[in-house]
Amino acid sequence: GDCFPCPPEGCPMMGHYADRFPDKLKRENQKYFLNTAADEPFAAWRQKVFIKLSGVKKTRGDINLVFHDTEGNTKEYEIANGDLTQDEVYTKYLDVEINPKNTTKIEFLWNKAIFSLLWTRLGAETVNIVHGEDGQR
Repeated sequence: GDCFPCPPEGCPMMGHYADRFPDKLKRENQKYFLNTAADEPFAAWRQKVFIKLSGVKKTRGDINLVFHDTEGNTKEYEIANGDLTQDEVYTKYLDVEINPKNTTKIEFLWNKAIFSLLWTRLGAETVNIVHGEDGQR
């Protein structure tokens, strides 16, 4: 996450568009990292997620986000699990397999642990997602 979001000149690219980043090409022994998805076409978009919880003071469970796209595809990502606390901000980097330009909805899911009290409720006060390429929320 140290390279997030991309610098003003954009994220360096490998392959055909590498010549757009001449300063990076001059380095010797340069290391490159490539985030890929598990399924074809293997594309992934780095996003930074911030979720501030509201509700009970403390409970156990997990919180997930489900990304939906224009073609009806969905992908679910775990953001946090274990002890969850009201007013805590949970931050996570995700390599999302759904293009942010095609995202139609992001769903917040909370699954409480079996031993949590039945009446406990938890929600998201805020959910912010920053896209790596342009720093947009």
